[in-house]
Amino acid sequence: MATKIPVTVITGFLGSGKTSLIRHLLQNNQGRRIAVIVNEFGELGIDGELLKSCQVCPEDGEGDTNIFELTNGCLCCTVQEEFYPTMQELIKRRDSIDCILIETSGLALPKPLVKAFRWQEIRNAATVDAVITVVDCAAVAAGTFASDPDAIAVQRQADDNLEHETPLQELFEDQLACADLVVLNKIDLVDAETKARVEELIKQELPRVVKIVESDYSQLDASILLGFQAAVEDNLDSRPSHHDTEEDHNHDEEITSTNLILDRTFDPEKLQQQLEKLAQEQEIYRIKGFVAVPNKSMRLVMQGVGTRFDKFYDRAWKPEEARQTRLVFIGRDLKSSEIESQLVAL
Repeated sequence: MATKIPVTVITGFLGSGKTSLIRHLLQNNQGRRIAVIVNEFGELGIDGELLKSCQVCPEDGEGDTNIFELTNGCLCCTVQEEFYPTMQELIKRRDSIDCILIETSGLALPKPLVKAFRWQEIRNAATVDAVITVVDCAAVAAGTFASDPDAIAVQRQADDNLEHETPLQELFEDQLACADLVVLNKIDLVDAETKARVEELIKQELPRVVKIVESDYSQLDASILLGFQAAVEDNLDSRPSHHDTEEDHNHDEEITSTNLILDRTFDPEKLQQQLEKLAQEQEIYRIKGFVAVPNKSMRLVMQGVGTRFDKFYDRAWKPEEARQTRLVFIGRDLKSSEIESQLVAL
């Protein structure tokens, strides 16, 4: 029998740094042929686009891509509908794949996803090498677990397929309990004493000895993240979950996200100032997207989580690509027309 494809599940709250971790790993893959499944929130695939723009995974060729975007709900709750057919497709291409990375949404419970690797059709071809939990050090230090807990609540409400409504504390504990490695990210935002306090808090939540590695900007070597050979699907009893004995869950079906696509350019500083103003006027918790900048051949990535904004150029615009500004807003009772009118007026 051919060697099973090792799969690394990367979990953690919104804004913890999961996409940055995978992007860095793709750009520093040390020759590995890596496929990625990303569980996106919202209709515009911003995270998937960021990974594709790393210029490592092929976008051309015979229609094959190494980036698979699942946008229809929280992955741990849509395993059969969303995850299974994607894994079947990857298994068919096992001879051209060295490993698979799965980025879950910020609301995902890792354990239900790992259980899918017990299915015979998957078990014979793939194994969970490790579960990696990314933790926002600054957020945990502030007692919120995520940099913007309101954004997590909004995601929960906007996801029609989310079948569990877990308090943040329990979700944080479940993500840690399933981990083979914890990445303590954004340590540059706290002092040494605070970092030590957060690390101790994490250790108290871990049900067994798990290594904690520190990071800023999620930049870690592949040798740290891959090659655990943990066969997690065979060792789930040592990874307790608050949902182990539950059969049914409740969910909220309120929709609270909106997308904006504009065929125009923006000055980055003026746009950020306007977005900050909008976030104060409306309950906007999360902003992410791509910006066309005047006289710039590069595409600008702009992200806002809570009061933090970050922007960087990820790649050059393609010759055939429309230089559009595409933004996703996540919030409560969003007034889409006001958002658009204020940005158009810039």
